[in-house]
This record gives sequence, C-alpha cells and structure tokens, in this order.
Amino acid sequence: MTGYAVVTRELPQGSLNLELRSLNNRYLDIQFRLPDELRMLEGSMRELLVARLNRGKIECRVNFLPSVSTENLQHINSDLLHKLLKLNQVVRATLPDAGSLDVADVLRWPGMLGSAALPVADLSGPCMELLGTGLDELAAARAREGEKLKLILLERLARIRRLAAEAVPRIPVLIAAFQEKLKARLCEAMISCDDDRIRQELTLFASKIDVDEELSRLQTHLDEVERVLSKGGAIGKRLDFLMQELNREANTIGSKSVDAEVSKMCVELKVLIEQMREQVQNLE
Repeated sequence: MTGYAVVTRELPQGSLNLELRSLNNRYLDIQFRLPDELRMLEGSMRELLVARLNRGKIECRVNFLPSVSTENLQHINSDLLHKLLKLNQVVRATLPDAGSLDVADVLRWPGMLGSAALPVADLSGPCMELLGTGLDELAAARAREGEKLKLILLERLARIRRLAAEAVPRIPVLIAAFQEKLKARLCEAMISCDDDRIRQELTLFASKIDVDEELSRLQTHLDEVERVLSKGGAIGKRLDFLMQELNREANTIGSKSVDAEVSKMCVELKVLIEQMREQVQNLE
C-alpha cells in the first residue's frame, strides 16, 4: 500500500531528516538513500523495517544538515573553498553577467563546514529512533488510505448485491415467456401441444438458464470479501483471489443469459469487479 512519512529531529550537531516512501509490491523491497558516513547503519535499519513491514517497495532516505556554529566556522574546508573560488572565476569569465557567490552561499555549500565525516556515533541512536517514529507515521498513513479503500470496496459490494438481486426474479419470467412462445410455435407448426413435450422442453430450457448456483456462490464470495475487509491486516492476496472467483461467477452467469437485461447486468457486474480488483492491488 502506498504511504509517505517524513520526520525531522534537531540535534546539537545539526538537523536529521528521514523520509519513508511506500509503494504497493508483492514482496518487501527496501532501498536506502543514505550518506556514505551513515551506511554502517543500513543493517540495523533494514532489520527494523523487516520487523515492522510485510510487503511493499520501501524507500528510506536520510539527510543530515550540520548546524552552523562558531565551532564549525573554525573548520572550513579550505581545499573545497579554493576549488569553489576557481570554479566561480571560470563561470564569471564565461558569463560576465552571472552573479558571484556570496558568503552565505559558500557557507551553505555541502561539505564546506565542519569535519569531513558526519558524527556517526552521535547520530546512530537518534537515527534509529527517528526511523521508528517514521514507521509509526507511515503505518498511520497507510491505515488511513486502507480505510478509504475499504469504504470504496464496500460500496461496490453493495452495488453488486443489488444487481444480483435484480437478476433473481427475471428467471421465472423468462421461463414463463419461453413456455408461451413454445406453445405458439407448436400450434403454428400444427404439432399437438402435448403437455409432456412442453414440460420436457421447459425443463431443458430452465436448466440451461438456471443461475441459482452461480448467484449463490456469488453471494458467498461477497460475504467472504466483507469478512476479510472487517478482519483487516495483510489482506491483498486473499482479496485478489476472491476477485478472480467473483469474475468467474459473473462470466458463467453471462454465458447462460438469454435476456438482454441479465446480459446488461453481467456487464455492469464485471465492470464493478474489475474496479474492485484494481483497488485491491493497492492494498497490502
């Protein structure tokens, strides 16, 4: 399920920022975007993510912005400063109208202030705590989206039930119409309207268009979808299987249809099921 969380913590050494992005995926796929100095934390962070998440394509991004202090100002990266000044001269020579770097630009330049390495020992604990907080926010975001998807699915379930209910009373009407049509044809053909013959034809016709079993299974699958939705948790795979079963029953009902209204109902039924299947793909 998709989700996003961003958390920040201000530390004496600077500002620590962590972002978590989650996209739907059949398996758990974790990708890190960490400063080289914090790569040593990747193993511990991965363990925490695996413990808290089951599925999804997860991107974890961490950034650290050192604070500008008197102590940091005493450790300006001289090599980087000289390189920056030379680049500034080259650009000004090529583009005379280009603005020159001011002091604030130079001080904000990545790697200009402080030591070359991040204070890993001081950041490891806060970074893991920040990841835990980010996971809490990500879970809350995914839960909110899950509730919205649940309401959409339940609304479509209700529409499917209404469509199925409309098909039930049409079957006896179709059989009665077929009986009258059959009698008329037999009489036009000067064939004796034998009750046994008509009864046999009606029985055969009724068996061909009988969808009681399919409608019953359809209702059972709908009940199971509601039960799974109310249960919650990692339900994507189960719901995807149920969507396949619903679609199978809808196809069978459509193949047995000899009535324009029932055929129209089946088309609407399959559209709703396909919409539900697309929504289910966004669930964990």
